[in-house]
Amino acid sequence: MENSDSEYNRLEWLCRCLLDENPRYRHMPVPDSLQERRDFFRALMNVRPPVPVSEEFLQVQDEELQAQLAEKGVVEIAGQSLREWQGDITRLKVDAIVNAANSQMLGCFVPLHRCIDNAIHSAAGVQLRLACEKMMHGTEEPTGSARITPGFNLPAKHVIHTVGPIVTTPRPLRQQKVQLASCYTSCLDLAHKHGLASIAFCCISTGEFRFPNDQACEIAVSTVRSWMASHPESSVKTVVFNTFKDIDHELYQIALAKG
Repeated sequence: MENSDSEYNRLEWLCRCLLDENPRYRHMPVPDSLQERRDFFRALMNVRPPVPVSEEFLQVQDEELQAQLAEKGVVEIAGQSLREWQGDITRLKVDAIVNAANSQMLGCFVPLHRCIDNAIHSAAGVQLRLACEKMMHGTEEPTGSARITPGFNLPAKHVIHTVGPIVTTPRPLRQQKVQLASCYTSCLDLAHKHGLASIAFCCISTGEFRFPNDQACEIAVSTVRSWMASHPESSVKTVVFNTFKDIDHELYQIALAKG
C-alpha cells in the first residue's frame, strides 16, 4: 500500500499546479487533511478549462488517479450476457462505459457535483476534457447520438458519451422516449463499429435530466434486447446496466428477470 505521506505531498503539488494556472485561485490555501486535499484536487480539475497541460503534470496526476483506483478496487465483468451491476461505474473494467453527457460534451464544470459526468471526468483525468474539446471543436451534440473517446485513467478502455433528453414536463414526451432509445442504439452501434466486446450503460437521463426511473429502465432494457437480437454478428457480447441508486437496482433486477 502506498505511503500516505507520498500521496499527501503529491496532492499538494498537483493542487498548487492547478491553482497557479489561474490568477483568481492562486491565493487559495491547499487543505490540510488527505481527504480534503483529494476533494480540493477534484474540484480544481472540475473547473479547469480544456487547455494544454504539461507532461510532468499528467504523469503525477496519473499516479494519483491510479492510486485512488487501486484503493477503490477494479471490478471485472466476464461472460456473455445482459446483466445489472450496482456500484461506481468508474471501477468497471470493460471495453467502454457510457457517460450521460451534456450537449457540449466537455464534462461537468460544477465542483464536486454528484452527477455521473463529473465522476467519470474526475476519475479519467484532465485528458478526457481535452479529448472531448478536440473532438467537439465548440459544437454541440444532438440528443440521442453518441461519441467515443479513450478512457485514460479509467479501467474501461473507452468512454462513450451520449446526450439524453432533458424532461421538463410532468411526463416525458413521445419524442423524448424515442431520443432515449436512440441513446442506447447509438452507443451500441458505436461499440460495434469499434469492435468492442463489452459495454456498461449508466441510467441515461435519470437523475439530473429527470426522466422517470421506471420508464427509463423499460426503454433501456427493451431497446438493448431488440438491438442484440437484430445484431447477432456484433462484436458486442456483454452489456452491463450499471445502477447506483437502490430504486434503479430493483427496477433492473425485475426487468432482466422477465427474460
